[in-house]
Amino acid sequence: PRSTLIMLVSAFGGRELVFKAYQEAVEKLYRFYSFGDAMLIL
Repeated sequence: PRSTLIMLVSAFGGRELVFKAYQEAVEKLYRFYSFGDAMLIL
């Protein structure tokens, strides 16, 4: 991904888990929005 926020989140959530979730979201055409320096993963 070209997002530094994804890299930051992966430092806390684990690279493999975050990248797997990211890939699934891309495949399902989810939209990504940034609101400052925060990310909510449900």
